[in-house]
Amino acid sequence: MSEEKTSKTRMPKQDKALAKRARIIEKGFELICEKGYHSTTTPEIAKYADVSTGIIYQYFKDKKEIFLEGLKQFSDSVLFPLTSLLDLSSGNMPKITLNDIERLLDRLITLTLQNHRMSQKAHEEIYALAHSDPDVAKIFVSSELAMTKKIEEFVENNGIKMKHSKEKIHLIYGIVENYCHETVYHHHEELDNEVMRQEVILIIKNILKDSLVS
Repeated sequence: MSEEKTSKTRMPKQDKALAKRARIIEKGFELICEKGYHSTTTPEIAKYADVSTGIIYQYFKDKKEIFLEGLKQFSDSVLFPLTSLLDLSSGNMPKITLNDIERLLDRLITLTLQNHRMSQKAHEEIYALAHSDPDVAKIFVSSELAMTKKIEEFVENNGIKMKHSKEKIHLIYGIVENYCHETVYHHHEELDNEVMRQEVILIIKNILKDSLVS
């Protein structure tokens, strides 16, 4: 995934230069997610970000570094939107109890599906690279664990007692992700998506039934 570039990069200090570097990261990440990593060149990123190729090489070794920086900054919004969509730090979400768990699970599935559909190409590209490049995989795993921790904090802040919360939250989100992948990407004709959705909710409720204390 690397490009050969021997010139030494630098971190800009002035606000205008910092803003330019941030724009390169944002637009470069966006373009790579849209076109694919191997189909995107550094000159194309420069054109898309409205800078010269030389400016890019002042700040970044190669397009991989741009992509990794973008993944660090935008992984929550692209891959794990639940961290922001549920406003975990504000405490504004209703408390999770056994009485309303089905409604909240249904909302979780809907939000995750919406995000996958809006960022379908980005998901496909990032998941593919996570399987082939250890640097991408490391950021992906780190972001995934950070999301799990934020949900765990939300659960604790709402006074909910859950046994093995970190492990169960991780498994539950994995089940929801698998359902979304089937619905958005795989489309097995012999499978009924609505039946699977209800089964996902039932499975998660069974996981949680001995864990939540209202």
